[in-house]
Amino acid sequence: MPRILISDELSPNATKVFERRGVEVDRLPGLTPEQLALRIGDYDGLAIRSATKVTKKIILGARNLKVIGRAGIGVDNVDLDVATAAGIVVMNTPFGNAITTAEHAISMICSLAREITTADTSTQSGKWEKSRFMGTELTGKNLGIIGCGNIGSIVADRGQGLKMRILAFDPYLTEERAQELGVRKVDAETLFRESDFITLHTPLTDTTRDMINSESISKMKRGVRIVNCARGGLIVEADLKDALESGHVSGAALDVFSSEPARENILFGVPGLIATPHLGAATMEAQEKVALQIAEQMSDYLLTGAISNALNMPAVSAAEAPVLKPYMKLADYLGSFAGQVGDDAIKSVKIEFEGQASAINPAPVVSAALTGLLKPNVDSVNMVSAPIIAQNRGIAVTTIRHERPCDYQTLLRLTVEGQTRTRVLAGTLFAGTEPRLIDIQGIKVEAEFAQRMLYIRNYDQPGFIGSLGTLLGNEGINIATFHLGRRDNGGEALALVEIESDISNDALSAVRRLPQVLRVNCVRFSN
Repeated sequence: MPRILISDELSPNATKVFERRGVEVDRLPGLTPEQLALRIGDYDGLAIRSATKVTKKIILGARNLKVIGRAGIGVDNVDLDVATAAGIVVMNTPFGNAITTAEHAISMICSLAREITTADTSTQSGKWEKSRFMGTELTGKNLGIIGCGNIGSIVADRGQGLKMRILAFDPYLTEERAQELGVRKVDAETLFRESDFITLHTPLTDTTRDMINSESISKMKRGVRIVNCARGGLIVEADLKDALESGHVSGAALDVFSSEPARENILFGVPGLIATPHLGAATMEAQEKVALQIAEQMSDYLLTGAISNALNMPAVSAAEAPVLKPYMKLADYLGSFAGQVGDDAIKSVKIEFEGQASAINPAPVVSAALTGLLKPNVDSVNMVSAPIIAQNRGIAVTTIRHERPCDYQTLLRLTVEGQTRTRVLAGTLFAGTEPRLIDIQGIKVEAEFAQRMLYIRNYDQPGFIGSLGTLLGNEGINIATFHLGRRDNGGEALALVEIESDISNDALSAVRRLPQVLRVNCVRFSN
């Protein structure tokens, strides 16, 4: 039974989901980093919100951890690179609190336009400063949205309901999607220049970090109002403070800060600032939704292999998982074969899908092939880390789907280009589930992937099989299966020999010395 640790305050109904699905749960919110580091090694999954910091130290001590689930969108509190290198899937719930966060941003816009918070404080202190709080209408104003994804698109819809004109800056927003949303797609310069209100809904990346700074603020209209319910690191807070004090920025409403919890901040007390304590997702409905969603996602992964909303793995639906499993096994075997018989640096990898394979989700299969390929020479590689390791090593990976007729019902072909030679392997599935090797370097063969095999390249000459059998017999090695293939009579051939015991280096050298043998490798496959 998989074990899950919930280390932050999460809806009790999430525990019920885990238990109903057959997952053991421990709820231990409030653990110190030291306590978490001591306990995490006992768990297959870690469910968190924003309080738990999943650092490199935590991850390196998590010997059994397979999945980290963040009930919410942001994963700033997870060291994603280290988790990926450790082969741990990191999931979030990008849709569960989208409406709640968008509504909070709209509330901030309205509050800035009418100075609600300052007027409330003034009125409750016994003043009646009606002439002091001269607000501005939202109707007809330009609302600039930076990041028009899940949350930004909802803000755009709500802004249109307020009769605002919507400008959107998002490199991933297509013209078709912009038309569908009813927004005007612009570049950053245009958005800064024309917007009366600017609201941020983009993740924190190297590209977006500090994007609101003195330079970008200088390009904005005087009197612009800025809202940030996304990530604190998007704004240089010292530059925003200067702009508020100078009046260039009329008001700013921030739900997030560069350092949280923000008990102190240089912006606090500056006129024109509205501050809330990271409330974007803080509604009962949103917290319930993300808790239940992360519980279902983590259970799906641990129990069925289904992957959804992962930041470092391709998605695999619950329906796809059983279909993809034999293909992933075949791809892993093909990659493992190529990795074990290769001895030079890999330049590129090509995975081709034919027949029924051309219709499946290729990404997990590619990850499996890379895992098998790299495993003989890389420690602790798995499907999560393999694509990143390949990228870091400069290995070009290509995926091709063929719709052409195929001799087999389904087929995978793996081409591995090295510095000195290229390896080409093909495999199929018998009965839809059993991996078979059917082609090596253009030579037809039909063989199972056995626990231990001799892969021999030889000349097709009389006496070879007898000499090999005698040699192995003298070593006390029993042959379980024997598969042969050749290009033509007397030309290059190959043998795949399943042996029932390990072969010594001396015996392997003796095989290599047989006059017909070009090369020999002992290859192993785990079931």
